[in-house]
Parts: sequence; C-alpha cells; structure tokens
Amino acid sequence: MSYVLEAIDTRDGVFCAELLSFKHPHVANPRLQLPSPEEKCQQVLEPPYDEMVAAHLRCTYAAANHDFVEAYKCQTVVVQYPLLQFLKAFQAHKEENWALHMMYAVALDLRIFANNAEQQLSKKGKGKVGDMLEKAAEQLMSCFRICASDNRAGIDDSKKWGMLFLINQLFKIYFKINKLHLCKPLIRAIDSSNLKDDYTIAQRVTYKYYVGRKAMFDSDFKQAEEYLSFAFQHCHRSCQKNKRMILIYLLPVKMLLGHMPTNQLLRKYDLLQFVDVTKAVSEGNLLLLNEALAKHETFFIRCGIFLILEKLKIITYRNLFKKVYQLLKTHQLPLDAFLVALMFMQVDDVDIDEVQCILANLIYMGHIKGYISHQHQKLVVSKQNPFPPLSTVS
Repeated sequence: MSYVLEAIDTRDGVFCAELLSFKHPHVANPRLQLPSPEEKCQQVLEPPYDEMVAAHLRCTYAAANHDFVEAYKCQTVVVQYPLLQFLKAFQAHKEENWALHMMYAVALDLRIFANNAEQQLSKKGKGKVGDMLEKAAEQLMSCFRICASDNRAGIDDSKKWGMLFLINQLFKIYFKINKLHLCKPLIRAIDSSNLKDDYTIAQRVTYKYYVGRKAMFDSDFKQAEEYLSFAFQHCHRSCQKNKRMILIYLLPVKMLLGHMPTNQLLRKYDLLQFVDVTKAVSEGNLLLLNEALAKHETFFIRCGIFLILEKLKIITYRNLFKKVYQLLKTHQLPLDAFLVALMFMQVDDVDIDEVQCILANLIYMGHIKGYISHQHQKLVVSKQNPFPPLSTVS
C-alpha cells in the first residue's frame, strides 16, 4: 500500500498500473488476498484511493477463490477510480494523462473478469448470456467518452491516447456478444482522429484485425484484405499464434479475390484445413470443395468463416466453366457442356435452368464477360478476356 501511495504522489502511472494489474505477481501473495481490507487501506491511503485499493485486494481474494462474479464486481469499483481521476483533472483544468496506464491495466482485467464471470454463471445455468460483458462494455464506454472528449490538453498530455486501447477492448466484447453494429461509431472516431497513425503498432494491429474482420462480414472484401494484411504484416514475428489467428480470416478474403495461399504457408501456420479448399477452388473442383467444407465444418464454423467459405463456390464455378471454355476453344459455348461438367462434379438435381441461373450470376458479378443466348441455348463470351482475373472484379 505504501508503494501505491508513492506511485500516486509521484504521478507514476506505469508503476501504479503494475500494482493494480493481475499480470503482476503480487496478486498471488496470500497475505494480500483479503476479504475485508478496508480498515488497513484507510490507515495508509486517502479517499478515494483507499476504496480503489481495497476493491483491488477484495478482487484478488475473490479470484484466488475462483469466485469470478465477485471478482468482476470488485473490479468495477477499481475501474471507477481512473474515471474519477480524469474527471477531477478536467474540473481542475489540469492537463495530465498519467492515469492512462492505470486505466489500461484495470480495463483489461475488467473485460477478462466479465468473461470469466459469464462462463461461471453459464455453467450454473444462471444469468443472461452476454449480460456481464455488456455491463463491462458500458463502463469501458464511460472511460472512452472521457478520453475522446479531451480537447484542452496538449498532444503529449492528451487523454485521446487512451482511445484506441479502449476501442480494442470494446471490439473484443462486441465480437464476443455478436453486436458488431456497435463498432461503427468507434471506427468513425478513429477514422476522424489525427492520432490514428501514431498509436503503438500493437494497438494498431489489433484494431486493423477487428475492423478487417468486420469488413469481411460486411462483404467488403477489398477493405478486409487491406486491414487484415496490415495486421498480418505488422504483427510481431514471435507472435505465431496471433499471426495464425489473422490468417484464418485473411485466407478466405484473399481466395475470394483470387489469391491462393501456398501449401508452405498453410503448413507453417498449421492451417492444413485450407489445403483441399485451396486446391478445389483453383482447379474448379466442386466435388473436392464440398468434401473439404464437410470434413472441416466444425473448425470453420467455430472460427465463424464457414458461410464466407461457402461464397468460394461461385469462384469454383467460374474456374470450372473456364476449363469448359478452354476445352471447347470457341466463343459460343453450348449450355449442355456446362450441365455435363456440373454432373461430372456430382452436383445434385442440376438441370439446364440451374445452369442458366449460375451463369447469369457469374455474368452479373463480372466473373464472365458475355451473355446467354436463350434462343440458341448457348453462352456467348467476349473474344477478349472472357474470364477477367478475380482481383480486377469489384
């Protein structure tokens, strides 16, 4: 407690953050895991610091006893302290942001405890799904508003430096509770910020990863590729697990844009689930694609990319029909030829009407340059570049 007092007196935000973080070894000390530390805290610290540290010690006690619901409740009190500190600084017109590091530490732990509490309640069949995380998000939003509205401080002392960290924590919650629409105002806040290129690279990588994933779900594949590629390229080479996580979303996006991954890359990041998918799309092999998606369905669904990978079927049709064009070497292709190709790929209950429907979709999407002649039952394709490269199709 004397260390906390010293850190607060000297405005040492980094040291104070360590003393309030569950990453610091002090949380494993049984002498600090106290159920009722209020009196001891009041002897050493002034209000509201005594309340903050007491809540932190109660939190260590609850966490040690695996009572994450209580730990979460205690952590909410700890989070309120940086809020008070910022508000007090505003009222006194002080230009300072030393408490930002404290806020990073306690906000991170708040999200983790909310997640743990949620899982604990779920196992007991209690509570509403996502309720704890939503409440945690509300507190983090309160912190975010204070940081975002700091227009008085100079750039070095601005609380706006805390915005991206909080946004990343909020993204993690919104993705977890499947409320991606709540990300939009946060993305706008960063897009309009003059600090967006000056945050730490780690924070920017996390941000680009989540915004890239959102773009993917919104079917904005070019933006998804840009953001996820940035995240992958700038993620530290030692963080193999994170790079693999980024690739899980970057690979389907790249494939939809016509860039197929190498087997070497898939082996390096232990993503062999994509080997047959890549082979199938490249070869226009619908049979293999359906088999690969069925075989690894559990993995793809768990990652949330199964429906995105289903979209690869249209690319696979395009590559299969391109082979038909290359075999027949004519610009007037009988529809029956495509029907035979689909039957060869064991596509169930396919008829000439379905062939026309698939071709019409491919023409509409820009994957084939041509038109269907219903009178002659033929696909008439352009003499120049009838199957444009996927990367050029918007």
